[in-house]
Amino acid sequence: MIISSSELGSLLEVRNSCPHSFLGMHRYIKDGKVLGIVARAFLQDGKACFVVDETKNEKFQLEQIDQSGFFEGLIETRTEVFKYKLLRESYSGKLFEFADPYSFLPTISDYDLYLFAQGKNKYIYKQLGANFREIDGIHGVSFATWAPNAKAVSAVGDFNSWDGRYHQMRLLGSSGVWEIFIPGLKIFDNYKFQILSARGDITLKSDPYAIHFEGAPNNSSKLFDVSGYEWHDEEWLANRAKTDCQRATISAYELHMDSWRRVTKEGNRPLTYRELADELVKYLSKMGFTHVEFMPSAEHPFLGSWGYQVTGYFAPTHRYGTPHDFMYLVDTFHRHNIAVIVDWVPAHFPRDSFALEDFDGTKLYEHADPRIGCHNNWGTLIFNYGRNEVRNFLISSALSWAERFHIDGIRVDAVASMLYLDYSRKYGEWLPNKYGGKENIEAIEFLRELNDTLHETFPGFITIAEESTAFGGITGKTESHGIGFDFKWNMGWMHDVLSYFSKDPIFRKYHHNQLTFAMLYQHSEHFICALSHDEVVHGKRSLIYRMPGNSIAEKMQHLRCLYAYMWFWPGKKTLFMGQEFGQTSEWNYQQSLDWHLLQYAEHSGVQNLIRDLNKMYCRCGFLHETDSMCNGFEWICCDDFENSVVSFTRFDQSNGDRCIVVCNFTPVERTNYRLGAPSGGRWEEVLNTDSECYAGQNRGNGGCIYADEIATHGKKHSLNLYLPPLTVLVLMPGKEK
Repeated sequence: MIISSSELGSLLEVRNSCPHSFLGMHRYIKDGKVLGIVARAFLQDGKACFVVDETKNEKFQLEQIDQSGFFEGLIETRTEVFKYKLLRESYSGKLFEFADPYSFLPTISDYDLYLFAQGKNKYIYKQLGANFREIDGIHGVSFATWAPNAKAVSAVGDFNSWDGRYHQMRLLGSSGVWEIFIPGLKIFDNYKFQILSARGDITLKSDPYAIHFEGAPNNSSKLFDVSGYEWHDEEWLANRAKTDCQRATISAYELHMDSWRRVTKEGNRPLTYRELADELVKYLSKMGFTHVEFMPSAEHPFLGSWGYQVTGYFAPTHRYGTPHDFMYLVDTFHRHNIAVIVDWVPAHFPRDSFALEDFDGTKLYEHADPRIGCHNNWGTLIFNYGRNEVRNFLISSALSWAERFHIDGIRVDAVASMLYLDYSRKYGEWLPNKYGGKENIEAIEFLRELNDTLHETFPGFITIAEESTAFGGITGKTESHGIGFDFKWNMGWMHDVLSYFSKDPIFRKYHHNQLTFAMLYQHSEHFICALSHDEVVHGKRSLIYRMPGNSIAEKMQHLRCLYAYMWFWPGKKTLFMGQEFGQTSEWNYQQSLDWHLLQYAEHSGVQNLIRDLNKMYCRCGFLHETDSMCNGFEWICCDDFENSVVSFTRFDQSNGDRCIVVCNFTPVERTNYRLGAPSGGRWEEVLNTDSECYAGQNRGNGGCIYADEIATHGKKHSLNLYLPPLTVLVLMPGKEK
């Protein structure tokens, strides 16, 4: 036996950090002389093992050193390492010839490892994880994982009966990256990394860079080759790169895949990615939505987290199909001119023992100090944004969704919790930054780098912040010390307006400022008006049941007013699924939306309104192109609190296009309501939320009205309007007949 007992023991006990130095083929040098070539193999179910020199058609048998399958042999007739394969005879007598995993050089270059250590390897997911490759004509999988404090790492899975002895990985210098290339593996094989910590603990961890997973309880990573899908969205991507998102139409339908629609005839299962590609795309096209926003589509073991506790940052969840199926879904949306946004969660990750927590036996991805590294309210852990490799992991995750899956944007969840060190913490439970402040400097720099990288790499890609504080510059340019997002959810507007609409109309005049206050800060950021899933869960009730009224018909009047006010207020739009038809029950992630409600006129009516609002928003450039402009909105009358009436114009100064929006938020009809008009002539009533097609009573102004030369509200002309109860009217200049 040439190998020493201690070296052999380290391999048999899986505690060797450089197995490639012993396994495989090496020159045997003793007393300065080359005595031959020593070959070693560690094989599962190996009764006998041979080294096969295919070029010379020679075969050399190795001696079995240990019953577990460790073989060694000295080839005295050779002095140089040669190209070879291994031939294994199993105990059943079958012969298997294969390329030796320990005959391959590292699949990751020193330069890639250097960039990773610097946090600058944008496409590190193409080196780390499990990637199918062809090396010297041999097909296999390159396994690599970052575990700098581990004592030993093995790739284990279906291919080796989950035995860590047979595919031990090597540590690549000081990078902390462990690697091995294993030939002959196939897609859908389950795998994990077996990690020996410095404390001597052995754990099985899923692959942080895996692209596919199996479900609970095993939660293994799955081998998958993402290449091979044929995309058909080249024209879409080319047009996206030329689009100014600030002037573009963005009306997003926020959706939870598991509970949008279920197949009742098949155990109430959710739709697959490919089924969604058919049904959802048709529905959104009909409804006029320009974007779909998926609540987190990344792998998450607990459905009750709604996807916000992610364990697979590079993998679409397995629940609805394969990664190729998800690609098909995105591709189908693009072919129907609908953009895809995915919620992305870099603020925290769950404590699942098979995932990122204590990955190599130490606080690797998270902060060690719980005052920085834990979200006590959520029971989750916070990423260490100051660590280059962790920052690289997150940024490459976002890039992978754009590069691999062609998504068009991300909505970054819980940004406020990233910006502040004292977020949801009491005095003494947090650590100030190096300047003594509460801002999380490392997280802020990470977000800036994230936005710059995405925008530079994928022109036209949009980033959205779900941020609930008054932190300045969220959508400001990074070169001007902003954070660099394209948009921010307008949480203040959402809170104020929902609070206003939930009040009995008799009291609304005392809260009139809740309708108008948002205009004071409207152009401090680039906003999206959002009525999201958070507003219809946890006892808040559905939007329809947050409206006052003694009947569904009354409540629907308020809801139609809310939607019309939202669609004509400056800012892009986001609406959570089910609310477009007045879902009555709170959202339940475990069941389908109440589609049966559409048989009733009140529900189909509000659905018709959302459809028409979307189409008008897309058709009228002044409604979307001026969202971010100070000169695209003007109050006509914002102080008629006694009547709870507000009125304003939306317009485009460059071409004169405009509309008047008049909102009566009480159940009292207003006759002879005099309202200033930007110009004289004919004004057409292009939208009326009391129209019969929306399940209203068809009260209004007969389709059009002419302006009088009577000065009102600072205008030379005015309209003498009839305002139906609880109605929003929209008027546009018409042609004389």
